[in-house]
Amino acid sequence: MKNFNFVLASLFVSRGFATDILTPEKLEADIKLEELERNLWNLNRIANENGGNRAFGLPGYKASVDYVLERAQTRFHEEYDTFVQPFNASFAQVRSISVTGPDGENVEVVPLLYNPGTDPAGISAPLIDTPVDDERGSACFEDQWAGIDATGKLALVKRGICAVSDKLKLAKAHGAVGVIMYNNVAGRPLAATLGAENVGLLVPVGTIYQDVGEAWSARLAAGEELVVGLNVDAVFDTRETWNIIVETKTGDPNNVVMLGAHLDSVIAGPGINDDGSGTTTLIEIMTALRRYTGFANKVRFAWWAAEESGLVGSLHYTSSLTEAEADRIRFYFNYDMVGSPAPQFAVYTGSNPGDLAGAEPLKAYLSAAGRDAYFGSFGSSSDYVGFLELGIPASGIFTGAGAPQDPCYHLACDTIGNVDLEALTLNARAAAVVAARMAVSLEGVPPRAKTSVNLRSRNRIRGQFEKWRRAAEHASTEKSCSHGEKSTV
Repeated sequence: MKNFNFVLASLFVSRGFATDILTPEKLEADIKLEELERNLWNLNRIANENGGNRAFGLPGYKASVDYVLERAQTRFHEEYDTFVQPFNASFAQVRSISVTGPDGENVEVVPLLYNPGTDPAGISAPLIDTPVDDERGSACFEDQWAGIDATGKLALVKRGICAVSDKLKLAKAHGAVGVIMYNNVAGRPLAATLGAENVGLLVPVGTIYQDVGEAWSARLAAGEELVVGLNVDAVFDTRETWNIIVETKTGDPNNVVMLGAHLDSVIAGPGINDDGSGTTTLIEIMTALRRYTGFANKVRFAWWAAEESGLVGSLHYTSSLTEAEADRIRFYFNYDMVGSPAPQFAVYTGSNPGDLAGAEPLKAYLSAAGRDAYFGSFGSSSDYVGFLELGIPASGIFTGAGAPQDPCYHLACDTIGNVDLEALTLNARAAAVVAARMAVSLEGVPPRAKTSVNLRSRNRIRGQFEKWRRAAEHASTEKSCSHGEKSTV
């Protein structure tokens, strides 16, 4: 009998059947630093082999999709159902950008996504200053442009407060042929997106350092005439991309615990902290969870596409959910940048009381490990947005973007050397523990907050994605490459 049991147990293991009862402690112990790092190494390799990035619309993203599918769909097909959700999204790439200063010098400039291109010769025009308003935001409102005739000129604008696209629309309305935007804080300006919905509405922009812009502003105030150059080589079209949705075959389909991370990087770099760290966290929790049984609720993993282009993948997913499908998602955890090199430990919570059901145990785990964890508010820049709008309770961990937490945020240096592996491992184990608890029991987790999420909230999600759909249609009929070549991937 002893030998028979041994053979039977071996048979179950060889066929991939889970025989061990899930506990949070078991899943926690299965999350290994070495395996988290192995995935990061492979994502870094994928970027290196594909032009230095894993951005949506480029080969590195497709290779990243294949990497996740090899594990979820090929190796783990007996334990998980995997769905690839295709959709079209507006792709933009600034292939080169340059700013030439008034003394003929090359000025360091940061590209923005969906930046309009210039003609091949670029723009050379007089610079005109705009007033600084650090309270309301400089060049954000029509009254701040009173008396400014920017016709045929490049407008010098300070960054901050309002959306960059708002500043560019006003500059265009007042005749500017482009904008030179200087940063509102010291250090390298952060990259950003101008939004696919703004294609055709903006003038080209070059984003420069604060000290350079302030020096030019002072020279203009002293009466000098400064002529500056701006050259932007940009491409814009529509490309197919894919969300990956993986869920356990077992568990109640009416009670789903969902974990998400975005799979794409920015074009500028490999995105190993942003968001390879969240990607590897989900991969390793998925890998470990398949070994267990005895959990009541279904667990669903999502790797989102085109987050860096404006949360496009997650908005596509949430805008497509029926009321019944949204009801079934009992909690959503978002893991975006969970391994910053100088980490903070922010745990998301918002106005939905249900958020605390996930936020409190995450914070408690990190605090027990000696980390100064704290509750932080949701913003509007990661994939939790669509879930919040639907009233689905949500939380997650965020370790910080930009200096000092992550000086390589959205840069080429966001490589495997840009991750605090100890912080990543701790956060991945916290995520595993809380996911396991909810997989076993949803006690204390309230239903979706439909009383505070009316039709306007759902329409807001659909409206946001509708902007992307319209931009995609525009791109499909008016593919543009500002310097005359067509880029094919």
